[in-house]
Amino acid sequence: MPKKFFKRWMPNHETVRNHKSLQFLGTLLHDPNLFHLNRKSVPGAFSIGLFCAFIPVPFQMAIAAVLAIWSRVNLPISVGLVWLTNPVTMPPVFYFCYKLGTWLLGMPAHAVKFEVSLTWLISEIEAVGAPLLFGSLVTGAVCAVTANLLIRLIWRLAVARTWQARSKRRRQVGLKPTNGA
Repeated sequence: MPKKFFKRWMPNHETVRNHKSLQFLGTLLHDPNLFHLNRKSVPGAFSIGLFCAFIPVPFQMAIAAVLAIWSRVNLPISVGLVWLTNPVTMPPVFYFCYKLGTWLLGMPAHAVKFEVSLTWLISEIEAVGAPLLFGSLVTGAVCAVTANLLIRLIWRLAVARTWQARSKRRRQVGLKPTNGA
């Protein structure tokens, strides 16, 4: 069952709530839905985590945490999925998002001439900013929706398989099957 898989990797909710560096959040972390694994909190957490992973801004984890608390979905999964874009995967992921953005906006790709100056950095951000942001938002939205639907489907199939196994065991023992089996 997916719940058992995720539970193995989840931190203890008491440890997170009582962590010294998170005390400034007060009672925000006391919502039980932030640490529960159920059919609503896990797909929502995947959506938030994957969407935030594709946003090309610093502090993606903080954005994911705020959205998870606001949406009342699983906080550790939301924050953990942001690490899909880590320092190793960031260049190819954001290059793909940039290329997708240029294609969707109908803009030509910008040729980069490297210089070490602040004016060069600002001009390059202005040149690639719109296609990168648009491509990142589209990629993040598509991944978020796809992951949400896929996790819901996997969860549903796992529950159906559990019910079938339970019904089979009951028939073997000689008990009547329950409703919904």
